[in-house]
Amino acid sequence: MAAPVRVLGFAGSLRKASFNRALLRLAVEAAPGDMEIGIFDIAPIPLYNGDVEAAGFPEPVQAFRERIRAADALLIACPEYNYSMPGVLKNAIDWASRGADQPFAGKPLAIMGAGGGLGTGRSQYHLRQTCVYLDMHPLNKPEVLVRAAESFNPDGSLKDEAVRGKLAALLTALAVWTRRLRGDAA
Repeated sequence: MAAPVRVLGFAGSLRKASFNRALLRLAVEAAPGDMEIGIFDIAPIPLYNGDVEAAGFPEPVQAFRERIRAADALLIACPEYNYSMPGVLKNAIDWASRGADQPFAGKPLAIMGAGGGLGTGRSQYHLRQTCVYLDMHPLNKPEVLVRAAESFNPDGSLKDEAVRGKLAALLTALAVWTRRLRGDAA
């Protein structure tokens, strides 16, 4: 039996009732049996400051970098703010990517998001552009673009069960993609 795929998931939203954080929790439930998803909260990561970096990575940044490095793959729940990814997500990625030993290089990645009419399609596109520079390997399909108002109740519970199936398909594809990139035998 192949080794399990260890995934680190994080959301680009700080709001406790965020639909993207809800999407991450659903992903944990929808993960295939050979996948383990751990969630990292980016809220404690401070705003990037080169002077602070010169003194050493703050503990939340170091913890984030270590969790990225230890993961086989990443799962990002990406909201959309002003047609792009949120500043807190970009900030977390910027901090973690500092230095020659940045942990994103070579990582398989799945992106999903819950938002408005286009379900975060534009922010996911911008995130993919950042992934190119960081040498990550984003999964192209299936895309998970969730219309939050149609898919979630106001309390954050799921009302559109089709979303669960889309997440399961995404995570199954991520497991296959990760094993392919790490050279597991078929």
